[in-house]
Amino acid sequence: MSAAPDTGLPGPKAPGGVGPGLSVVVPAYNEEARLRPTLDAVRAHLLADPGRWGEWEVIVVDDGSTDGTARVAREAADADPRIRVVTGTVNRGKGYALRQGVLASRGRQVLLSDADLATPIDELDHLHQRLAAEGAGAAIGSRALPQSRIEVHQRWVREFLGRMGNRLIRLVAVPGIRDTQCGFKLFDGDRARAAFADSRLDGWGIDVEILRYFRRAGWPVTEVPVRWSHIPGSKVGPPAYAGVLVELVRLRTRALRRTDLLVAGLFLLAAFALYRGLWADLDRGYLADSGQDQNQWEWFFAVTADNVAHLRNPLFTTFQGAPDGVNLMGNTVMLGVSVPLTPLTLLCGPTVTWALVLTLGLAATAASWYWLFARRLVSHRGAAALGAAFTAFAPPMISHGNAHPNFLLLFMIPLIIDRALRLCEGRDVVRDGVLLGLFAAYQVFLGEEPLLLAAMGMLLFALAYALVRRDVARRALRPLLSGLGIALVTCLPIVAFPLGWQFFGPGSYSNVLHADNTGNGPRAFLEFAGRSLLGSDERADLFAMNRTEQNAFFGWPLVSLSVAIVIRLWRQSLVRALAVTAVAAALLSLGERVRLPYTDIVVPGPWRALAEAPLFEAVIESRVALICVPALGILLALTADRLLLTGDRPLRAAGLTAIALALLPVLPTPYPVRERPEVPAFIAQDLYRPYLARGESLVTVPLPSPAGADALHWQSSTGFGFSLAGGYYVGPWGPDRLGIYGASPTHTSNLLTDVGHTGRIPDIGPALQEQARLDLKSWHAGAVILPPQHNERALRTTLTVLLSDPGVRVGGVWVWDLPESR
Repeated sequence: MSAAPDTGLPGPKAPGGVGPGLSVVVPAYNEEARLRPTLDAVRAHLLADPGRWGEWEVIVVDDGSTDGTARVAREAADADPRIRVVTGTVNRGKGYALRQGVLASRGRQVLLSDADLATPIDELDHLHQRLAAEGAGAAIGSRALPQSRIEVHQRWVREFLGRMGNRLIRLVAVPGIRDTQCGFKLFDGDRARAAFADSRLDGWGIDVEILRYFRRAGWPVTEVPVRWSHIPGSKVGPPAYAGVLVELVRLRTRALRRTDLLVAGLFLLAAFALYRGLWADLDRGYLADSGQDQNQWEWFFAVTADNVAHLRNPLFTTFQGAPDGVNLMGNTVMLGVSVPLTPLTLLCGPTVTWALVLTLGLAATAASWYWLFARRLVSHRGAAALGAAFTAFAPPMISHGNAHPNFLLLFMIPLIIDRALRLCEGRDVVRDGVLLGLFAAYQVFLGEEPLLLAAMGMLLFALAYALVRRDVARRALRPLLSGLGIALVTCLPIVAFPLGWQFFGPGSYSNVLHADNTGNGPRAFLEFAGRSLLGSDERADLFAMNRTEQNAFFGWPLVSLSVAIVIRLWRQSLVRALAVTAVAAALLSLGERVRLPYTDIVVPGPWRALAEAPLFEAVIESRVALICVPALGILLALTADRLLLTGDRPLRAAGLTAIALALLPVLPTPYPVRERPEVPAFIAQDLYRPYLARGESLVTVPLPSPAGADALHWQSSTGFGFSLAGGYYVGPWGPDRLGIYGASPTHTSNLLTDVGHTGRIPDIGPALQEQARLDLKSWHAGAVILPPQHNERALRTTLTVLLSDPGVRVGGVWVWDLPESR
C-alpha cells in the first residue's frame, strides 16, 4: 500500500489495524436498479487514491426491500469483501437503517450517502478537508449555501415546498444549519456512533435528531457546499419534511420523563384542591376573599367573548360606564387567554372560564418554573419541583389567586427569562431575540404589570450579577443588547396599536390613584398570610391593604432559613446576586413612606425615586415584593439539590427537615367560598326589555362600583342585553384624566351610595331632583331599578322623592321607568 501524500491533513487511516479509516454507510430500500452503479462509483473513488483513504469499508443496509436490492448488495459483497451487507426483514425507515449501519461501522470517519448518489461521491474530498481543517465533529453537505451547485433541479413546486419544509425544520429544531436533510454527511466515527446509539427516530427526522445531539454535546458541525442533482424516483419529497416535523413532535413527547409528568400532575392536583370549593358549585360559588373581583373578571371574560362573537372591537365596550364606555386594553382583560377561550365562555359561561384560568394558570406557572429550574439550575428533579412549587404556591401568589389571575398566570415569565439567558450565551442572537420579542408581546396580553415587575427583577439580578462576575457580564453584554434590540423590533409592531389604544384611545387615563400608602410594612415579611397553614385573616389584615394584596408574608421561619442559606452559600455568585435582588425588591416594596416598627417614626421609602416615573406611577408598590418569590424559590432549589445529591446522610436529613419546617407554616389552604346571590328575575327573565329603548342604559341602585358589582354578574350571565351606568373598571376622572376604580362619581351616585351605607334619608329639594334628572340624562338612563339589599326601604323612599314616582315591583326588584328620556 502506497504512503499517503503529505497534504497537511490527518488522513482517515485506522491505527494499528484496529479498524478501517473510513466507513461508508448506504441505506437502501427498493434500490435494485441504482444500488450497483452507486457501489461501483464509491469503490472506484476510494480505490483511485488508496494512499489517502487507507483501509475502508462500505456498509449497505437493506431496509426490508421487496425487490432485488438485497441480492444486488450480496453480489457486490461477494465481489469485494470490504462491502458488508446488513439486512432487515421489514421496512423500518431511513433512520432505522442509518442507525444499524453506523452502529455496525468501525471507521475513524463515517460517511452517510444516499443510494441514488444525488451528491457525487467525489464531494467526499471536500467534506474530509473541512472536517480535518476545522476540527469539526461533522461536515455535512449543504445544498443551501451560495457556493453549492444544483445541477438538476426538481419541479419548481416540489422544490419550493421542500425549501419551506426545510426552513420550518431549521426554525423549530436546528437553527443555524441551512440544510438538515441532505443525505451526504461525514462524521467523526466515535461521535457518530455515540449519537446514533442515543437516537430514537426511525424515519427522516433522524438527521435533525443527530445534529441536535452534536449541538448539545458541543461538537462543531460545519456545512460544506456540494454539487447535487435531482434523481428521478427519489423518495425524498415534501411529505418527507412533514414527516420530519411529526417525528420531532413525537421525540419531544417521548423525551418527557415520567418524573416530569408526575410533577406536573401533582401541581395540577394541588391547584384543583385549593379551588375545590369553587369547582363544587360553579352555579353559585363565589371566592369569599375576592371582594368584587370575581364579578369583574367574569365580566371581562364574558364581554371579550361577546365582542369576538359579534366581531366587535375587543379593546372597547359600552356595556359598562354607559354611555362613555370602558377602555378594555386599559383594564386587565387578559386578551391572551380570554380570546382563545371564547368558545368555552360562550358554551359554558364565564364562571367556568374563571375557575379554569385560575386552576390551570396556577398549575401551568408551577410547571413552567419547574422546567426552567430543571433545565438551568439544578440536577435533581426533586429540587426543581420543590423550588417551583414554592415559586408558584408562595403566600403572595396564593393571595393574588383570590382575585387576580393576571398575577397567577405567569407561565410565560420563566420562558422569557430562559430566552434572555440564551441571548447572554450568544449562540443564535437573531432567533432568540425574535422569540423573546414574541414571548414579551404575548405576555403584554396576559398582564402588563407582571411583565414590568419581571423586567425589574431581571434588571436587578443582572446588575447584581454583573458586579460579582464582571467577566461574564462583559461577554454577555453585546449579544444581550443586540438580542434585546431584535426583540424590541419584533414586539413593537404587535403591541403598538393595542398600547396606543390603551394610552390614547377612548376611556384612556394617565395614572391610577391608589391609597396614600400601599407599601409593605417591614413586619409583613415575617408574618403569615391569611391563607397560610399557620396564618389567620385577623392577623394578616393588620399588615395588608386587603386579602388580595398580601404581597410579602413569607413568615419568619422561611426568612430565617433564607438568610442562613445565603450565608452558607455566599461564595456562589448566583446566590450573592439573588440575595441582592431579593433585598432590593423588598426595600422598594416598602413604598414612599415607611413607618418604623413599634414607633410612630415615618421615614422616606426607596420607592419615592420611582413613584412619579412613567409606568411605575400606576404600580402598587407592595407588589414589588413578588420579585422576592422566585429568588427564594431558587435558593430553596439550590439548597435542596445539594442536600439530595450529598452522600452525607445526617446532613441531608437535617437540611431537608429544616426546609420542611420552614415551609410547613406557609403551606396554602383551600380558598373559602360563599354563596352568590341569585340573579333577580327582572334580569334573568328579560323583564327589563320593555323598559329600555335602543341606546339606553339600566341604572342599578346603588350604581355598580368596586364596593358592589353584582350587576356585572347579572349582565355577564344573561348575555349582555343591556348597558350599565357606572361599573367596576379603571377609567378616567377629572380634567387630568386620572385613573380611578369605577365610573366618575356624580352627585346622584354619591347620594344613593351614602343612603345605601347609612340608611339615612337626606332632605331632597328641587335642586337635588334637577341634579338627578341631569345625571340620569347623562347616563342615557331608560330605567332605574332597586334590587333587594340592606337599607332597601331608605333607598326606595329616597328614589320615590328624587324621581317623583313611587315605582313598581317587577320581577323581584323596584322599577322606575323613565320614558321622558327616550
